[in-house]
Amino acid sequence: MERIDIRTQRAKLENINALPTAPGTFKRISQVIGKPGITLSEISEFVSKDPALTTKVLKMINSAIYGFPGRISSVSHAIMLLGLNVVKGLLLGISVFEIMQQLMGGLWDHSVGCAAVARAIAEKKGIKDPEEVSVAGLLHDIGKVIMVMEYAPLYEEAINQAASRRVPIFDAEREVFQETHAVVGMWLAEKWRFPPNLVDVIQYHHRPGLTKKAPLETAIVHFSDLLVRARGFGFSGDSLVPAVHPPSFELLALSEDDILEVLDKLEACRDEEGGLTL
Repeated sequence: MERIDIRTQRAKLENINALPTAPGTFKRISQVIGKPGITLSEISEFVSKDPALTTKVLKMINSAIYGFPGRISSVSHAIMLLGLNVVKGLLLGISVFEIMQQLMGGLWDHSVGCAAVARAIAEKKGIKDPEEVSVAGLLHDIGKVIMVMEYAPLYEEAINQAASRRVPIFDAEREVFQETHAVVGMWLAEKWRFPPNLVDVIQYHHRPGLTKKAPLETAIVHFSDLLVRARGFGFSGDSLVPAVHPPSFELLALSEDDILEVLDKLEACRDEEGGLTL
């Protein structure tokens, strides 16, 4: 089996604007959100100049995922309510939708499902800004998108290895690439100047015991990932449902009724075809 040390490719992957396989919208958005000192007004102006992007932002923000159904009619209103970090993450998530659909069927549904569950759990835990945890759920697998985009045949090999050997995609990635999507996602999150808590969640959502900055948020996304897998929403690279990290589960302290309520919110997002309604 061919292998690559993806760590030697870090500089190329971080410079996502220059990757020939990156779609135009993704390149433009990644350039904007990585701009030092970017302001809410600059982002609002950027989005407002693109009618297609404006439509996607309003559709997402008025969906059940973010809890503002039918209430927000302008980009400026959405950005004012959500804040810089959430909007940056939301734009990034929207921009990779088509990539996910084309290159790795099911990853979008998995990611949006995690966003919905993470927000519901964050609300139960009384987190001040549940939307930020929702964005972490949406972006936790962003490293997979970049790996598939740049190394599609090798990533397909990793998926095949995960299936044939019945191992998590996380382990198969390490064998093929010498590194995982969690680390690739962390590289990009740092490049895009996301807050340290979000960087930590992306890096440690499979190993929540290692986080130093965001134990509760990481535990939420870790558990959300497992719940979405268990309910069969989308596809994230393998068909396994790993065991929950015990200290994270203890930290969440969710009752059986809590979990059932969270799952009800997830089911409310499912459309007639079994995907997710936005």
